[in-house]
Amino acid sequence: MPDLKRYEWQLTARVRTAITLAALVALMVLGVTWGWAQMTKSFPGKVQASICDDTEYQAGEELAIQDVTVSVLNASGREGLASQTLLALEEAGFPAGETGNAPKRTKVDGPAEIWVDDVDSPGAKLLRARLGPVPVVAHPENNLAGITVVLGDAFGDLRKGPDSLVLSEAAVVCSPPVQ
Repeated sequence: MPDLKRYEWQLTARVRTAITLAALVALMVLGVTWGWAQMTKSFPGKVQASICDDTEYQAGEELAIQDVTVSVLNASGREGLASQTLLALEEAGFPAGETGNAPKRTKVDGPAEIWVDDVDSPGAKLLRARLGPVPVVAHPENNLAGITVVLGDAFGDLRKGPDSLVLSEAAVVCSPPVQ
């Protein structure tokens, strides 16, 4: 008569081996599935670096022109005026934002307008010193980087102006990102 205990042990070892193999096959299928998904996933797109970030300045701090990002829109009939003006502003020390044409039907009475979220912006004051006595207009729909200058047909050249000012109160300015 066969030894019953030995037969139970062999059966148990066979069951354990089958369970182990099934678990390993399941892990292999999961690993292959995950690997395939990773290989066929599209590469992430190029991330556009921000042109400027909102930076807080406290009362008594100095705000320099190199801390004020400026974008320029052309509302005149002169082709290339926005690019030329942005280049002149860069040469004066302002960080470059964006350029383009102003939205259709934009009317600028005078040489230019400055579009900002806050008409008391100290960055707009620094910029206005370079543009002359142009209006500073609250324009919340403006989605360009920094402060926006909209140029009219009467725009001429930039003026000499201060390179900085001391803030009388706290302010938030769109400044170039710190790298």
